[in-house]
Amino acid sequence: MTQDESLRDLYDGCYRRLVAQLYAICGNLGEAEDAVQEAFVRAVEKPRRFAAVDNPEAWLRVVALNVVRSRFRRLSRYRGLLAKEAASTPATDVPGLSPDHVHLVDALRQLPLEQREAITLHHIVDLPVREVALQLGVPEGTVKARLTRGRARLAPLVQEFADDIEEVGHV
Repeated sequence: MTQDESLRDLYDGCYRRLVAQLYAICGNLGEAEDAVQEAFVRAVEKPRRFAAVDNPEAWLRVVALNVVRSRFRRLSRYRGLLAKEAASTPATDVPGLSPDHVHLVDALRQLPLEQREAITLHHIVDLPVREVALQLGVPEGTVKARLTRGRARLAPLVQEFADDIEEVGHV
C-alpha cells in the first residue's frame, strides 16, 4: 500500500468523526470542515513527519484543534459581532448530524473555548483525562477543572450534564 493510499484510507475512516468533534468545539460546521481539511493538507505537505506519527488520527485532531484555536484568537476581536449573528440564526438542521448533536453544539457554544475543548474531547471523543491533557498541552488538573466547570455550565441546558451534576452531589 502506498503512502497516498494509506492517507486516503485514513481520510475515509476518520474525516467525518474529526469534523463532528471539531464542530462540537467550534460550533461552526464550515470551520470544523476547514480545520480538518487543513490538518490533512499539512499531513500531505510533510509526509515524512506524518509517517513517523504513532497515532495519525490524534495528530490530525491536534493540528485541527490548533487551526481552530488560531482562528478563534484572530476572530476574538469580533466576538460581539459574531455572537449577535449566531444568536439571530441558530442552527436547527445540519445535514448528517442528529438534532441532539446540534442541540449539544448550541449548548457548547455558550462555554469558553477551553471548556468546550475539554468537554468535547472527554465526552464526545471519549478520551481519558490523561489523553485530553496531552492533546491540549495542559496538566490533568486543569482538564478536570475545565470539565467540572463546563459540566456545571451545561447542566441547565443539557439533561445529561444535569444528571451528572446530581450524581456528584449525592455521592
